[in-house]
Amino acid sequence: MGHRMIKIRVNERNRDVPEGLLLMDLRNEVKPDADLLIVNGFPGREDTPLKSGDAVILIRRGEIPKDEELEALMMARHTPGVHARMKNATVGIAGLGGLGSCVAIALARMGIGTLILADFDIVEPSNLNRQQYNFSHIGMAKTDAMTEILGNIHPYIRVINTGVVLDEDNIPEIFRDAHVIVECLDRAEAKAMLVKTVMENMPRIYLIGASGLAGYGESNRIRTVRLGTHFFMVGDLETAAEPGRGLMAPRVGIAACHQANLVVSLLMGTDPVKL
Repeated sequence: MGHRMIKIRVNERNRDVPEGLLLMDLRNEVKPDADLLIVNGFPGREDTPLKSGDAVILIRRGEIPKDEELEALMMARHTPGVHARMKNATVGIAGLGGLGSCVAIALARMGIGTLILADFDIVEPSNLNRQQYNFSHIGMAKTDAMTEILGNIHPYIRVINTGVVLDEDNIPEIFRDAHVIVECLDRAEAKAMLVKTVMENMPRIYLIGASGLAGYGESNRIRTVRLGTHFFMVGDLETAAEPGRGLMAPRVGIAACHQANLVVSLLMGTDPVKL
């Protein structure tokens, strides 16, 4: 009597296999030289029996994959179901300084389908203490530099590069297709203007702002709070940059990753912060 056949996915392709087939037997049949075996986002044991619906990624360390496999291999460690949501999402990032450059890279690594990048500035040497650029980018428009960086991280995402000063008139047009907007601006007046514009003109789009990131104070004071149905704020909400207390990579990076993680949570349909 034969084994019941089940459906699994192997390197993003559907495959029928006998129920209970061991992971090592699948590897030996499909990709014998694979030395990294991922099952549902986590390294699997060779004697793991496969179940219906399992997503398996077989990787040979150091191998340059074919184009049609690359995206699947990049997302191999994601929780199942995450990549499809990320790929269909559009996220706007207002400002590409310490916060925005870090948020953009985190979201590119998540496989966000479209990133809308808005900044009017260029990269200069003092940016390099906390922003995700390098020496070769000095003098480049930040939108161009970040587009280049993201292309080297994830070649399959779409980047919309908008090198303008944001104002009340252009924000609704620039970010009209966004599911989430991440506010990463420097000046308090610009932050307030963007929040007001989005909340008045785009009330159903999630907005994630930031305030209170300066210095090198206690990491756990950086938190995410909810200020409205679709409005969140990240930071300690108090510690502003001032003479003697600047903006530095570690604390800014903590806040940026709070913002990026909240983007992922919202796109996945979870509601992680209560009113």
